[in-house]
Amino acid sequence: MALKCGIVGLPNVGKSTLFNCLSNAKAQSANFPFCTIEPNVGTISVPDPRLEVLEEIVTPERVVPTTMEIVDIAGLVKGASKGEGLGNQFLANIRETDAIIHVLRCFDDGNIIHVDGSVNPIRDKEVIDIELQLKDFETIEKRIQALSKSLKTGDKDILKENEIAHRIKEHLEKGLSVRAMEFDEKEIEFVNKFQLITSKPVLYLCNVDESSVKSGNKYVDQVRENVKNENAEVLVIGAKIEADITELETYDERQMFLEELGLEEPGVNRLIRSAYSLLNLQTYFTCGVKEVRAWTITKGMTAPQAASVIHTDFEKGFIRAEVMKYIDYTTLKSEAAVKEAGKFKVEGKEYIVEDGDIMHFRFNV
Repeated sequence: MALKCGIVGLPNVGKSTLFNCLSNAKAQSANFPFCTIEPNVGTISVPDPRLEVLEEIVTPERVVPTTMEIVDIAGLVKGASKGEGLGNQFLANIRETDAIIHVLRCFDDGNIIHVDGSVNPIRDKEVIDIELQLKDFETIEKRIQALSKSLKTGDKDILKENEIAHRIKEHLEKGLSVRAMEFDEKEIEFVNKFQLITSKPVLYLCNVDESSVKSGNKYVDQVRENVKNENAEVLVIGAKIEADITELETYDERQMFLEELGLEEPGVNRLIRSAYSLLNLQTYFTCGVKEVRAWTITKGMTAPQAASVIHTDFEKGFIRAEVMKYIDYTTLKSEAAVKEAGKFKVEGKEYIVEDGDIMHFRFNV
């Protein structure tokens, strides 16, 4: 399953610099608004050290990590919901993503112009929030109007959808995002149909200077306090530092640079894992001499559902799944040894796949 995250924020907060670090697809990065006109799209590998361990044991012909698609959406400005700047186009780009990475400028630098003249991440966040909420308000109003024509039929689903739409409208009128609302499972099905931007999970990325990359700063503290009641994550990254890391040619050079900063790994690795967590995703593996591969699934998926990620025929004709736990396989070093230890399991349609499972599917179509 392809994971798609959109990077949003005001102009000149470090979005394109971050995108370049993530994808190595060199988006134009310049010190003026609307540098990014068309959304840049990059596909990146999800870092997973378990793949390297499996590669050592299996020595396959190739190793295929799971991937994530990153969309660098041009800087939104006040009035975007009404078409200011290139607002409507950008908002349509956001609607197509699974999650939002909202970059906030949390550093002082007189050499980099701020579109509003000063550094204030809470004000910046509110500008973007308001534009996205206004767009959602417009969407939900149109849906309520469309539903009004069918209310007289008394259809239970239409009545329920209308009731949820009105709740969302009232919530948006208070200047709150839809993701802060609570819905039961049945209601979520209706909410998903609305395709609302502010219902998407969000990761607030505080872009800081080098001195703040390890422990944050006053701006980061303000952001954390501001979003504590949202269903969101906050991550601290120095986009400039990440850009410097990507310029280094060898692994040893990168590790030395990270050690000097007191960091264990590049911030972009943490960002990708946080996006995974935000979307309730996990990984299972298939292992063979031809290929060792990571597959992305949603937590809670059954074995047939997980098999469908490889091919829909695998789910249709599912017979059974042969499962080894990552820890057993990497400790015992072979499938034969896992079987001998009694840790090789054969599971049916009800089996819930766990993160790190090594799986082989038997199917018949």
